[in-house]
Parts: sequence; C-alpha cells; structure tokens
Amino acid sequence: MNSFTKVFQGTAFTSASPKEVAVLQDCLFCIDEAGMIAKIVHPEDDAYNEILQEYKNTDAFHRFEKGTYILPGFVDLHVHAPQWIQAGTALDIPLNDWLNTYTFPTEAKFADPTFAKTVYSDVVDTLLANGTTTALYFATIHKEASIILAELCAEKGQRGLVGKVVMDDPEQTPEFYRDVDTSTALAETEEFIVAVKELAKKTKQGVYPVVTPRFIPSCTDEALQGLGELAAKYDTHIQSHCSESDWAHGYVQERFSKNDAQALHDFGLLQEKSVMAHSNFLNDEDAQLFAETGSAIAHCPVSNAYFANSVIPIARFMAMGVEIGLGSDISGGFSPSLYDNTRQAVISSRMLEDGVDTSLPADQRGVPNSRITINEAFYLVTAGGGESLSLPIGRIEEGYAWDAQMIDTTIATAHLPIYGDEGSLMDTFEKIIYLTRPENIRQVWVQGEKVHNRS
Repeated sequence: MNSFTKVFQGTAFTSASPKEVAVLQDCLFCIDEAGMIAKIVHPEDDAYNEILQEYKNTDAFHRFEKGTYILPGFVDLHVHAPQWIQAGTALDIPLNDWLNTYTFPTEAKFADPTFAKTVYSDVVDTLLANGTTTALYFATIHKEASIILAELCAEKGQRGLVGKVVMDDPEQTPEFYRDVDTSTALAETEEFIVAVKELAKKTKQGVYPVVTPRFIPSCTDEALQGLGELAAKYDTHIQSHCSESDWAHGYVQERFSKNDAQALHDFGLLQEKSVMAHSNFLNDEDAQLFAETGSAIAHCPVSNAYFANSVIPIARFMAMGVEIGLGSDISGGFSPSLYDNTRQAVISSRMLEDGVDTSLPADQRGVPNSRITINEAFYLVTAGGGESLSLPIGRIEEGYAWDAQMIDTTIATAHLPIYGDEGSLMDTFEKIIYLTRPENIRQVWVQGEKVHNRS
C-alpha cells in the first residue's frame, strides 16, 4: 500500500534546463502529506498500473482529461501589492514623477488596516487566478497593514514573501509618507519579522518576512546598514530596487560614487536570499557580484518598457550565472499576469538583439546574442523564480512542492487553436504560453492544496 495524499494523472510541462522543456506525458504525480511531489510515475514504469488501480476510485485521485495540461505555478518576484488600485494609471510620465504624484499618495492610504485588508485580499485572489502560486511582495511602511498581507497569503493558500517597506530619508521622501525616523523604521521592521515568522509556524505553504529598503534613494545610510544587520540576524530574504532607470542609477552614483550593486553589497544587502528588481543598468562587474553572492534579478519586462529607459541584457546575465526570475511589478507593470510578462521577456530580448533605430544599418542596429527563447522565458517564470528565492518550487519534479496550474485549452470563450492530433506536444506548450488567458486556468494548487477553482 502507498501512502500518498493525492495522485494526479495528466500531462505536464516543466523546465529540464534553462533551454529545454520536459514533457511528462500521462504521468502519475504522487503527492505526500507535506504537499511535496513524492513520486512521478511514467506509463512504462512497473508501478504505474498498481498505483492507478489503488487510487483511481478514491477521493485522492484527480484525472486531467485530454485538452488539459499541467504547468508549474508561476513565481512573481516583484509585486507592489498596494499599487494594485492604481494599475493601468499614468504610465506615460517619468518614474520619479509617477512615484511622487500617484504612488506615494496611494500607498499612504494603507495606514488604514480595513482599507488594506480589502485591497490585499483582492490582490492575492487575482494573482492566484492568474496562476501565480508564489509572490514576493512589497507592502508599505505600515507594520500592521504589512502583517495583514502576510496573514491573507497564509489564509488563502498563496506562498507569500512579504516586506514592510522602509523609507526614512527626509530628503527623498514626502512628509506624508515616510517612516517616523530611522530607529522606528528598524524597530518596526524587526517586530514585523518576528510576527511573520510566528505566523509561518502554522502555514503549510510558507509565508516569509522580507527585509525591504524601498530603494537606495528612499533610505539613509543608517537604515540600510541596520536592515542588512536585521537580515543577517534573522536569516531573512531581502528585496529592493537596483539600477532601474537613468534617474535612479544616476542618483546612487552621485551619492556613493559607485553603482547600486556595490553600494547594496557594502550594506550587507546582497546575499543568497536577495532579489533585486529591474537591475537594468548593471555592468559586467555588478553582474559578477550578483553571481558571486547568489543575489537574483527580478526581471520585469512590461514595467521596464515604461520606466526603465532601457532593455536589460537578460541573455548576457544568464550566461554569466546570475539567478533570474520574472516579476509583474504591479503597477509599474499594468498586468497581474506573468503570462504577459513571459511573452514580453521574449519580445524585449528580440528588440534588443535586432535594434530599433532604422536609420542604422542592420548589422549595427542591435546587440548580438541578446534574444531568449520561449523555453528560457518559461524557465525564468518557474524554475528560475524558485532558484532566486532558494526554495524547492517552480518545477514538476520529485522533491518539489506541488504548486501547479491546470490549463484547459478547450474553453469555449478562450479556445486555443489546437485541432485533432496535429502538431507535437511542444507546439501545444508554446500555444499555452503565448495564448493562455485567465479563463484557461481552471485550477491552481499550492503545496498540494487547491487554492483556485474556475467553474
């Protein structure tokens, strides 16, 4: 007798490597009590029929019929949860103006816990419905509201990594939206870390506190140093923005006479559990520092198109061994869907390689060897995200969490152009990544528990 809590039968796609996708056709995916994939059994394996007979008439068995496929849950490495209410707003103005005119007034509203709970509940539900099983969240400067976001992730079953934002520099932050002072910012961050670690003890899929200096321009040196020390003391994840735009990159160079990566490292903020959003302006020395420290890049291709003044050379950084995943960057990125960001990652890389200025000859127009494939983009949004967070997620593989999306390609209102048995399963995979809409995402599972079901 086997002791699996759930057994799924169906066809799955997962990254075998950054460039290769494995097709697991009509396999049995056996899940243990902890929500981990204990065993994957192929049709030709001796145990296949035995397990099938044992489970197929029980409540533990889930069969996914023809036209339905399994993908790993997506990992969003950069979400500003409070900015969901301004998604799709004012994306045509410079980053610094956008922050001060729209974003900071919006985030200041989260001093009200009731308001925060309403918005954050919708954010978590929306991301789950879009196949995002793990999210790395920026909250706001408000400790109570930030804890509420972590509680909602725990309650709704999403794996949430949540940061109480620190903004203590009076020269760079508005009076209506900043920490009271540096000591208060650090004390409340520590209290937040302790509270979320306590919450995590009774949360199956995990919730995690994240040390979160918003970005270097919003923080004093004392705050940055203190946050690095707190991260080391409690062994937490760390997140911030790094070299996002001309303005942000230039500000740090003027203040420290060095790039963001070097400055963050000096404060103890680049390490194995660090994820830095954007990082468009890293030079090769910066990228090497990321690779050496195990720090990851949260690549936000939709947001970058609006605010980063550049296209990040993702292919080059991948080749240098930098850990990279994808982020939606709500609301600098208008879409809560990582499908949109996966597609844009490929599009942006092609534009970087081919170039955009038609006044230049074709052989001088772009940056050679910059393109990534849809397979590589899929890797970034799944396995790459898991590696960036140092968690066993993002793969349909033994020893990994059962975080999964069930994609139905036959939905009448969102039917994918798949007819009969024409084409290979890899053709089907590409169609899924390029054409899936929320209607196609019929079920979402996190750590072996169903967290979304579209009837």
